[in-house]
Amino acid sequence: MTRNLFCLVLASLLGVGTSHADTGDHAAAPIIQVGFYEFAPYSYSDSQGRPQGAILQLTQRLLEHAGYRVQMRSYPSARLYSGLRDGGIHIWPGAPGKVELSEHTIETRTQVGEIALNLYFRRGDLLPRIPEDLHGQDLILITGYTYWQPINVLINDPARGISQHRTSTHTAALEMLQRHRGDFLLDYQTPVEQARQHLNMAELPFVQLQRLPLKLIVSRHAPDALTLRDDLDRAYRELQAAGVDLSLP
Repeated sequence: MTRNLFCLVLASLLGVGTSHADTGDHAAAPIIQVGFYEFAPYSYSDSQGRPQGAILQLTQRLLEHAGYRVQMRSYPSARLYSGLRDGGIHIWPGAPGKVELSEHTIETRTQVGEIALNLYFRRGDLLPRIPEDLHGQDLILITGYTYWQPINVLINDPARGISQHRTSTHTAALEMLQRHRGDFLLDYQTPVEQARQHLNMAELPFVQLQRLPLKLIVSRHAPDALTLRDDLDRAYRELQAAGVDLSLP
């Protein structure tokens, strides 16, 4: 009996399962489809269309440590959510709590990061009261971004008369705010800071509306979804125990 066969027989007798990482056959490892939308610096496509960003790098590292192969692709948010609902996309590195995904996804137990959603206003303006001071105001938003239910209810409430103005980039949104083409900007802190530094713009005052955890969201329709989720949690624990820096911006 060969050594490898002996080990497999011994493992089966002892009731020990083998994970994808244990097989050593990378070519036979399952391919995991990772979907993301453009959310620099966490996830974005570079000038050659290649996936980049801190959370994509972390996702790939965890999957490869767990013994999977990875394919990544950028999608508009509506297509991304549709893919998670039908299983065409296996994983989205993002924030849990999307109502439209709740029945179709599970999430890692591990929180890999956190993002803040802020309401920005111009220097010299009074600190707004939320929600009272949003009534009848012009709100700048980023095209393609969706928000969590309490925020969506607030900004879409007809009784508040909030006018929404969308633009495609964070730098354009900051410029619109500075040029008085909107009263407030609703945006996430890290990409705003990156855009502000790019514009050499002074810091802007803001009110923090939400702090959102970042996790790996797994489609329930992905092959062996529960195993995939558990493998990701295990990979995070093992790398963290080995002293690997897994922190996000």
